Amino acid sequence: MKQPDTAAGSIGIFDSGYGGLTILRQIRQYLPQYDYIYLGDNARAPYGPRSFEVVYDYTLQAVEALFQRGCRLVILACNTASAKALRTIQEKDLHRWNDGRRVLGVIRPTVEALGDITRSRHVGLLATPGTVGSRSYEMEIQKLYGDIALTAVACPMWVALVEYGEFDSPGADYFIKKRIETVLRKDPEVDTLILGCTHFPLLMEKINKYTPPGVRLVSQGEYVAKSLVAYLDRHEAMRMGCTTGGTCRYLTTESVATFAATASIFLHKQVGNVERIEL
Repeated sequence: MKQPDTAAGSIGIFDSGYGGLTILRQIRQYLPQYDYIYLGDNARAPYGPRSFEVVYDYTLQAVEALFQRGCRLVILACNTASAKALRTIQEKDLHRWNDGRRVLGVIRPTVEALGDITRSRHVGLLATPGTVGSRSYEMEIQKLYGDIALTAVACPMWVALVEYGEFDSPGADYFIKKRIETVLRKDPEVDTLILGCTHFPLLMEKINKYTPPGVRLVSQGEYVAKSLVAYLDRHEAMRMGCTTGGTCRYLTTESVATFAATASIFLHKQVGNVERIEL
């Protein structure tokens, strides 16, 4: 394995595809002063249907690529990677660098926010089949809140609606309405819905349309960004090790043109400074 560059540098943001760009956008709103490198493993996406072992291997390759480019802190802005790879990387791999590098995910910050949001203590989760199947949200909720009941429903078509540009089409209504009705039918006491996939904010208009009044939607970007602010406040060495030029670079395993065109949908602006890499 190539040894990482130990120079201080950017905050790394990794996703298997494009959804993590919604997390990046929110983080940069809260912390615009830092430098960022976004890596999308777009050529091998989606990760959701893949095994734990494959997701771990792919995610570790991406983390190493970001470490080698000077990142000291990497955020797995991907629910599947956070569910299937984060803990193993934290427990098995980080010690090899032994220099204070860290990898964080998106599930824990989302779950931490629930305590102040839900009143009924009944929460629904809408996510990919891989994330639902991992039971990662359920386990985190059990650790932090023994009184919160979770009802999880897989939404296998929602990511495809976004990535194929159908998120605003009339056909999307059927799939979105059906899954929201399913979770509320399974537990009518649900007063909070976690959108457990970083693609789902692009479906927000239609999600809002079919979510009953009084049910709160938890979109991850805001909570992950606030959690990162608090993390850097608590960890001065990490904060001082991150450069503050306000820049953002993009890495993709797909073609630069394909990435730039799709990323512009998620970021609501044209994307430059894109480089293709291999993992």
